[in-house]
Amino acid sequence: MTDQSPLTHIPVLATEVLDALQPQPGQVFVDGTLGGAGHTRLLLAAGATVYGIDQDPYALERNRAAGLNGLHVLEGNFRDMRALLNDAGVDHVDGVLLDIGVSSFQLDDAARGFSYHTEAPLDMRMSQGGDSAADLVNDMEEADLAAIIFEYGEERHSRRIARGIVNARDKGPISTTTQLADIIKRAYPGGHARGIHPARRTFQALRIAVNDELGALRDGLQGASDLLRPGGRLAVISFHSLEDRIVKRFLLADPTLDPLTKRPIEAAEDEQARNPRARSAKLRGARKRAEEVSG
Repeated sequence: MTDQSPLTHIPVLATEVLDALQPQPGQVFVDGTLGGAGHTRLLLAAGATVYGIDQDPYALERNRAAGLNGLHVLEGNFRDMRALLNDAGVDHVDGVLLDIGVSSFQLDDAARGFSYHTEAPLDMRMSQGGDSAADLVNDMEEADLAAIIFEYGEERHSRRIARGIVNARDKGPISTTTQLADIIKRAYPGGHARGIHPARRTFQALRIAVNDELGALRDGLQGASDLLRPGGRLAVISFHSLEDRIVKRFLLADPTLDPLTKRPIEAAEDEQARNPRARSAKLRGARKRAEEVSG
């Protein structure tokens, strides 16, 4: 398969990721969020071997079909990377990359239900297993729904939106993305939010809850720290403040890691102009200490 495959995409912060990970021929890396393999291709081009983890059936199928030399595709959630790598016979690695959040292919596939712009079943499951977003909005108590929207979406009108959802579902199930988006818009003060779609934060919150993204991030960071050999490197790309806060606190708290920068690295203006999804990307990196830390 050539680079014109639909799987291929332009990875965010590509140069900055390579600077953080510094891949060398013969080294072994984990791409915990394989997706379209954009970052993985860069690591392979540097002569590294990559164990790519993904839970999305589409990404798994396409990457296996691509047959990239040096890529070992593992099915699962990156939160379980230590067990997945151990099952593959790998105890330690030279670097780990985590590109957190929903992939370009999931966003672009309207049928997956991640977008409030296009009519689709209200799904949002990355693994296609477990409860969907429709299950949450139709079954959760109003207070719990408001709490998720407030905490994960950082939406200050969470109570009004949750009340609007509950009122709407009393008349019939909420089953599509545009149906939910219209409900949120009607519940929003004035029907709009300054600068963004009124449904954006609620959709983000539901996606995070459906996939337990923040819990997976915490587990994945610990798994990466455990897998890294002395001198190994970790690079994490996050896309909103909740994720970046977790990454920052973990890197500062882990006694075996030295953060590479005090502040996150952001995409340059020219990259942001080429790729709007790079505008909110933040990269943090760390290096595993060579010496053992006692106590």
